[in-house]
Amino acid sequence: MVKILKSGMYTSIQDTGRVGFRNLGVPLSGAMDSVSAGFANALLNNNKNDAVLEITMLGPKLKFFEPTLIAISGAELSPRINNNSILNNKVYNIDKGDVLSFGKPIKGVRSYLAVKGGFQTEIVLNSRSFYDGITSKNRLVENDFIPIIKGISNKIKTTGYLKNKNQFFETSVLEVYKGPDFELFDKKEQGLLFSDLTIGNNSNRMGFRLEEVVLKHSKSIITSPVLPGTVQLTPEGKLIVLMKDAQTTGGYPRVFQLTEKSIAILAQKLVGSTFNFKLILN
Repeated sequence: MVKILKSGMYTSIQDTGRVGFRNLGVPLSGAMDSVSAGFANALLNNNKNDAVLEITMLGPKLKFFEPTLIAISGAELSPRINNNSILNNKVYNIDKGDVLSFGKPIKGVRSYLAVKGGFQTEIVLNSRSFYDGITSKNRLVENDFIPIIKGISNKIKTTGYLKNKNQFFETSVLEVYKGPDFELFDKKEQGLLFSDLTIGNNSNRMGFRLEEVVLKHSKSIITSPVLPGTVQLTPEGKLIVLMKDAQTTGGYPRVFQLTEKSIAILAQKLVGSTFNFKLILN
């Protein structure tokens, strides 16, 4: 077991998501930065779908009641074991009674904690990913207990270390494909969609609302399927990038579709960060 001593800003369990239930209106969910979550699991030789902790900005404080192995990837949030600083992208031994905590955010927004074998919370619709209304809770709170696999040998030599590439956090270009409704707009209008864009305050796991008015319009579409990474253009001219907890249908023109890597990069950007889109030719 792992006990939550302090919950942090927003800490939840996520895996690769709840695939195959969109026809029932169930969002995909899953790790916002699937690249970093997958990397943390890979360091431990876990299954890519093993559940991890998604930690947003201000990390939790955790006490381990079982020995295990851990790895942290994604945002650099000054992790410590028993007040001793540790590195991202490295495997660490954890003994019974050890306390993992986080300090000052250094780079990025979301960090991913993997344990050997994954966190063993409830499975609902083939996924452990938290989502309000599907799972019993949408975030972890103080005094929660999280099951982990017992009997994990933690007596291994852990000297390897892989450094994150700064480009992943610092790039200001997000690659996208044309969305199904891109061609509703003429060439001049399309060009406006590639302007510099700023992440607004109303941004979360459901979607990122961008501040700029890029193109007011009166185009309408029937309610149509949307995915994480779909970019919608509102009549008021603002763009919304749908993220992992987004709804399954929408009524605004779908002008772009982000790649999975672009979703991950965007998930690591702070409110107020600027970027622009780069079209990948199909």
